[in-house]
Amino acid sequence: MTRYQHGLLIGKFYPPHRGHHEAVRAAAGGCDRVTVLVMASAAETVPLADRVAWLRAEHADEGVRIIGIRCDAPLDVTDQRVWAAQVALMQAALRQAGEPVSVDAVFTGERYGAELARWLDAQHVPMERGGLSGTAVRRDLAARWTDLAPATRAGLVTRIVVVGAESTGTTTLSRQLAQHYAARGGSWALTQCVEEYGREYTQLKWDGVPSAPLRDLVWTAADFDAIGPEQTRREEAAAAAGSPVLICDTDAFATAVWERRYLGAAARIGQPWTHVPPRAVYLVTDHNGVDWHEDGMREGDLQIREAMTGWFIEALTAAGHSWVLLTGSLSERVDVAIRTINPLLAQRARFGEPQHGPGFEPTVV
Repeated sequence: MTRYQHGLLIGKFYPPHRGHHEAVRAAAGGCDRVTVLVMASAAETVPLADRVAWLRAEHADEGVRIIGIRCDAPLDVTDQRVWAAQVALMQAALRQAGEPVSVDAVFTGERYGAELARWLDAQHVPMERGGLSGTAVRRDLAARWTDLAPATRAGLVTRIVVVGAESTGTTTLSRQLAQHYAARGGSWALTQCVEEYGREYTQLKWDGVPSAPLRDLVWTAADFDAIGPEQTRREEAAAAAGSPVLICDTDAFATAVWERRYLGAAARIGQPWTHVPPRAVYLVTDHNGVDWHEDGMREGDLQIREAMTGWFIEALTAAGHSWVLLTGSLSERVDVAIRTINPLLAQRARFGEPQHGPGFEPTVV
């Protein structure tokens, strides 16, 4: 088998899927050096930076270089002027990334592969076109969800975060929402609910001084510096392994509100761990109409609970997050939550139509 010094694999990776990763690994197996070039147009709704990041995460330990460039040149394999424009972009991307412009092999499963190789003065290495295509993934994201690598799933998942003061039903609501979407079956059965780490941390902290009342625990900034990042770490793990929707019972952003609750004027603003991945929406559980339930792990009161509802709304609004206040009975809150989430899921599953042109067909890239 011929081994090449520098191989090039080009595609949209819109979004990256199992077939892409198999192609990358096949190319890497036949070359000393492989560059994967992601070319994304303005018509496409998954950012170039995300596609590059997801590919890098999947191939981090494989010696493959992943780079990207915006490409809004037309597509037309019958027009030599268009070929010149496309190839100029490819070569510019290689130079910008410090990659060799000289290429020994072009790996593609496309009919235009031989012509592309000719433009690059390289050998065309045909690759088998699998049954999975980017078009199929874009057409039905949920059906193809498990064909996506963990980083891509974490990037495309619709994240729903439930926040609220003590004893306002955030945990009950979060679990019911997760159960509702898991009941859809298929990839939806993987739906997860990320539990509140702060509660677990409180128990661990209390276990260290078992003779002290819960109210006597001394909270410091270091406690919240531990809780916030761990909450996000657990969220990211669940996003990579779960379904197209992720339900979170609080998050690191909300942890800053809890810091305000316990540290008062000493609470800090804008800690790095408050910068969370994009959320579709925050659901705020109102304190009104919810009886106080003492479970042995709560130390607030009705006055603090009312204040915290306002703090959550204030913080979310100031940060520009989308949020919806949930009121009424539990069933009414679940109903409004689902009616909020479903359109967001539908929007998230829609992709902008990629460019097409003469000589092109729906492809694996």
